[in-house]
Amino acid sequence: MTTESKKVTAPAIRARKTAGPKIAAVTAYDATMARLLDESGVDILLVGDSLGMVVQGLPNTLPVTLEEVCYHARAVARATRRAHVVGDMPFMSFQVSVQQAVCNAGRMLKEGAVEAVKLEGGQDVAEHVRAMVRAGIPVMGHVGLTPQPAHAMGGLRAQGKADDDAARIVADAQALQQAGAYCIVIEGVPSELGRQITQAVGVPTIGIGAGPHCDGQVLVCYDMLGMVRNLHPKFVKRYGEIGDAIVSASAGFVQEVRSGVFPGPEHCFGTEGSRSGAESTGTRPVVSSTPPAYGPTHD
Repeated sequence: MTTESKKVTAPAIRARKTAGPKIAAVTAYDATMARLLDESGVDILLVGDSLGMVVQGLPNTLPVTLEEVCYHARAVARATRRAHVVGDMPFMSFQVSVQQAVCNAGRMLKEGAVEAVKLEGGQDVAEHVRAMVRAGIPVMGHVGLTPQPAHAMGGLRAQGKADDDAARIVADAQALQQAGAYCIVIEGVPSELGRQITQAVGVPTIGIGAGPHCDGQVLVCYDMLGMVRNLHPKFVKRYGEIGDAIVSASAGFVQEVRSGVFPGPEHCFGTEGSRSGAESTGTRPVVSSTPPAYGPTHD
């Protein structure tokens, strides 16, 4: 667990390009997970529109709404003390016009309590990014494989394998930097292209399936922890098998309930004046007058 306590900000992330160390980013969608990940020392908690798939059980991210991202982002922000909190701008929350993009990005800061927004696209959204930055909204870019227009791309497949496609993605990243993005996610491209983009821009790159040359890496927390047990993307390394642990622990609970082992005397409350139950075991009381340390309140 990290011993650092200084809040990670957009300027601090941008400075990592030259000062290091590499940036560790993970998605988060609720207060409990955010608190645990924050304690681990991750630099960025991304409230991704991936919540549509891993939280809501949808087949893709397209139905996710701005209000849903804000709801989850508020929960993450309440529990976070150190990490930099970024919110994904969902499909059709910024594409229609520059004015729409700025207004909805502002809503995410005001209603979602995020500290920056992330949006997909390159040269086509550079004007939007420029206007957001001018309004005082930190913007993280996202190039390469961009899941929101997946139908137009023919599905979720690696990008930048052909020379002309690779050149376009490099130009996309450069356009985002010039528009004022402080950081750029690169997804689903060959490692060599990840290296080229990282060298071509003066802001940090954060890779997901983009090789080791990026200035940082991001993973979906459920993938990293092995909570989606039947999914094994090539670019994901599992740092735990929490899914198996949850099933095993829950099966133990079911067995003890059915056999009568749980609850035992140590889990029961006694009558007034008795020494049994929580009074004698130090078990947490039913009602606590002390609020949990969830970090600053944002709403």
